[in-house]
Amino acid sequence: MNNKLYVGNLDGNVTKDDLEQMFVKHGIVISALVCTDKDSGHSKGFGFVEMGSDQEAKTAISELNATSLGGRNLIVNEANPPKIRGISGGAKGRNRGPVPRAQRF
Repeated sequence: MNNKLYVGNLDGNVTKDDLEQMFVKHGIVISALVCTDKDSGHSKGFGFVEMGSDQEAKTAISELNATSLGGRNLIVNEANPPKIRGISGGAKGRNRGPVPRAQRF
């Protein structure tokens, strides 16, 4: 098991401090993060909490999943590992032919 947890269905006013306070009751909190939109800075409604051990993570999942915070039932489960992304620039697998040279003026 991974000790990094996904926390979903967060109210827009929940802060990283709120997450820390909620999860510290179930073990050591290494880090807490509420994901925000780059442009607006508003919460995306989910975040991540890293617990001190696998057992603490399991306890936090069993105790906090489906509990209410800010009028919403939380979704708490093991976080999926981050996807490894290539540096292809998004054109992977497409054959667009030769790239024309820039015209010089």
